Amino acid sequence: MTETRSTSLARDAGAPPPATAHLDALDGMRAIAAFAVLVFHVAIESAQALQENFTGALLSRGDVAVPIFFTLSGLLLYRPYARAALTGSPRPDTATYLVKRALRILPAYWLAVAAAMLLWSRDHLGDVKTWLQMLLLAQNYETDPWWFGLGPKGLAQMWSLSVEVAFYLVLPLVAVLLAAIARRGGADPGRRARRLLVCLAVLCAVSYLWTIASYYPVYRPYMNTWLPRAWTFFAPGMALAVVTVWARADRTGPAARLVRAVNASPGTLWLVAGLAYAVAASPVTGSRFAGVDGIWTGFFELALYTVVATCLVAPCATLSDPGAPLGRLLGNRVMRYLGRISYGVFLWQFVALYVWYDLTRQQPFSGGFWPNLVIVSALTVGLAALTHRYVEEPARRLVGVLRPAAARQVSATGTAVGTATAAGTASPDGPSPGTGSPTGTGQTTGTGQTTGTGQQTGPGTRPESPAEQAPA
Repeated sequence: MTETRSTSLARDAGAPPPATAHLDALDGMRAIAAFAVLVFHVAIESAQALQENFTGALLSRGDVAVPIFFTLSGLLLYRPYARAALTGSPRPDTATYLVKRALRILPAYWLAVAAAMLLWSRDHLGDVKTWLQMLLLAQNYETDPWWFGLGPKGLAQMWSLSVEVAFYLVLPLVAVLLAAIARRGGADPGRRARRLLVCLAVLCAVSYLWTIASYYPVYRPYMNTWLPRAWTFFAPGMALAVVTVWARADRTGPAARLVRAVNASPGTLWLVAGLAYAVAASPVTGSRFAGVDGIWTGFFELALYTVVATCLVAPCATLSDPGAPLGRLLGNRVMRYLGRISYGVFLWQFVALYVWYDLTRQQPFSGGFWPNLVIVSALTVGLAALTHRYVEEPARRLVGVLRPAAARQVSATGTAVGTATAAGTASPDGPSPGTGSPTGTGQTTGTGQTTGTGQQTGPGTRPESPAEQAPA
């Protein structure tokens, strides 16, 4: 994979990257989120996050990485749809999009499911229903599972991947509906963008209405792992996609001014994210690891986590100069690599954690946070690197076999139809989100782009390719 270094960076100074560009800074953000989830799980298993002190409180809210991945997914997957809605360019082909999503997500995921089931759920190996639920990522819709908490042992984090897949499936339909509403505003990109942003604000509101509905007539905690509750995290990413496309279409409009303001002081948004995280670590979001205590604590958690995710992702999404400090921090070679393998980090962290505890005969909540974190991180990275090289990359190359027309288009234009998130968001571009305990069960699961037209933009962005898409 090469990076195009442009001599015409000044020409595009202050503009956000194109809707087809791969952003190195987002790889770095994905890596940070993936390892935040890993730290969160080790902190729980070692009881460090249970300590009644400031550090324990901060560690106990590491599940904020989940909304970060959802926001990355909303941004990266909706970007080509936003461009189509605002500029009239073709929408991504839905069949190609779905094939790419499946190839990106399922092979490595199926391998992790098989490993965890063989290690810790042998009594259920003959349970066809369980296999279908897990392999099809339908476990969130089981209202009376045999497992405790969010999934079988070693797979509890997969609830968030189930939410991601639900988003993948409904996104083409949602994008069509949003585009139809936007076109009613006329041909002006600004008017269309405003309509899209209003609609996305309504989508955010759905999460709060859903939280209310989950409590009446009786509390149904399983509803907290369904897509409607997560729209408040996906929609801001989609809004960032609209803003960046709008800013490129109108270099003097309000979106372009906003992008320039964010580029001028990205640290301000990160400071806001830090403050919101500190508040979220207080009792205002409810008791630690008790799921959702009530409607109001649920509202506060949704709002604060949305602020954290949006303020962290926005400076990366709008980054005009990858040579700026933020671009160098998040877009260096190490961070890019960790971002690429972050889906595997998401998939294997519980397997690595429990295997290590079994080998060392450690009991849960027995301490040893730092040494366990080092060992579990090393094991997870090793498994993630192997999976990325021998499973994820070969699987993603199959898109050229299954959808050869799409592969030829990528080769001809230097762009990929239907850019993706993290879950490695993403792609989860990006790992799928980590875990947390949204169910109330009490268990915590734990820019140089060549477009094919001869136009180039600055270093640090690359054309999106099928091999660069990850969940989130």
